[in-house]
This record gives sequence, structure tokens and C-alpha cells, in this order.
Amino acid sequence: MKHAELTREIIGHAMTVHKALGNGFQELIYQRALELEMSFHLLDFKREF
Repeated sequence: MKHAELTREIIGHAMTVHKALGNGFQELIYQRALELEMSFHLLDFKREF
């Protein structure tokens, strides 16, 4: 996958998470939600701890 395509996909998943959760949560909540979203779509990644 090219970098631009991968970047678009990651940003799309981040936007999906933000649309679902909205504003006001701590960063950790968004990290965990994005982890679930990206795992669901079989993207290989390492979450920041």
C-alpha cells in the first residue's frame, strides 16, 4: 500500500472514531477506540502507551 493511501485510510478511521465518540474524552479513550477500529480493518500497528 502506498504511503498516501495508507495515510488516507488511517485518517478515515480516526474520523470514524471521532464521529462515533464526539468531543470531550481523554486521549486514552480515543486511542483505545482507534485501536479497535484499526484492528477490525486488519491494519497492523502498535499503539502508543
